[in-house]
Amino acid sequence: MAYNKAEEEKKWKVWKDAEEEKLRKLGVSQESIDALRQFDWSVFNSNRRFYQRVYDPDTYLENLTSPQREDVSSVESLLDNIENENLYQTLKEMDKLTLHIVVLKLQGYETKEIAHCLHMTTKAVYRRMDRIKEKLKRFSA
Repeated sequence: MAYNKAEEEKKWKVWKDAEEEKLRKLGVSQESIDALRQFDWSVFNSNRRFYQRVYDPDTYLENLTSPQREDVSSVESLLDNIENENLYQTLKEMDKLTLHIVVLKLQGYETKEIAHCLHMTTKAVYRRMDRIKEKLKRFSA
């Protein structure tokens, strides 16, 4: 499941408004309420950065396949190592060239090296990687 910042921010604002209303009824000064709001906002942003990294599709694919990195020598071996049926179907629907880029990336090649190896521009490799990320975002949502 992907992290939805806008949705979480709405929840935070509703919670914070209700809390501030209670504090005003209890007679807490506006300066204290503002200081508390700033502190809570910094905590929210810290949590947001953490959850965005946790749910980032890039790290999801890397963490999913990292134990088998030595075993991923071809597109077929990549697909054979996928245990999640939905992820398997998502990857299977991709074209072979894109999957080959994933395999090379998992093997540790830089984007420039992948482009040279596959006779593509680096921009084309980046574009394909962006498409993979978008598909994985939809998959993880």
